[in-house]
Amino acid sequence: MIRLNKMTDYAVVMLSHMAGDNDRRVTAAQMALDSGVPSPSVSKLLKQLSKADILTSHRGAGGGYSLDRAAGDISVAEIITALEGPIALTACIDGTDTSCGSLPLCSMSGHWNQVNRAIQGALEGVSLADMIPRPFAFEPASDELKLKITTGVQQTDIKTETRITRAP
Repeated sequence: MIRLNKMTDYAVVMLSHMAGDNDRRVTAAQMALDSGVPSPSVSKLLKQLSKADILTSHRGAGGGYSLDRAAGDISVAEIITALEGPIALTACIDGTDTSCGSLPLCSMSGHWNQVNRAIQGALEGVSLADMIPRPFAFEPASDELKLKITTGVQQTDIKTETRITRAP
């Protein structure tokens, strides 16, 4: 199983909250409240993401952090790389120094590069804007929506059925 570490998951959650409003500046304390991510983790991630030029740090009374650019211009691959380093399934990829003693005899040497490039490309194709949670929309389950309100009398008869769907 390929799995991101918890801090990277937290970062995507935090950034997706910020991406809903590109002009928004948020403090570490406010981000912890908004996202539910523990405060120490928020502070650490905000600094790392700022260092990676994903966020911009603003000092002073109106300070905080904001996205460095539009959410559509920040890829999931960039976020992962900023926090975990290069995206790769194995350590034995072209251009890396590996300590694997089997490398000279390994028939897979260099072949994992194709898989790594495919994963990298897929993650580069998903932007932070794609990760923004969509609000739920309510729509009637049928065309029949009865609403009868009798004015002047304290009687209300409302019969509705709703289903929850994701907004486009």
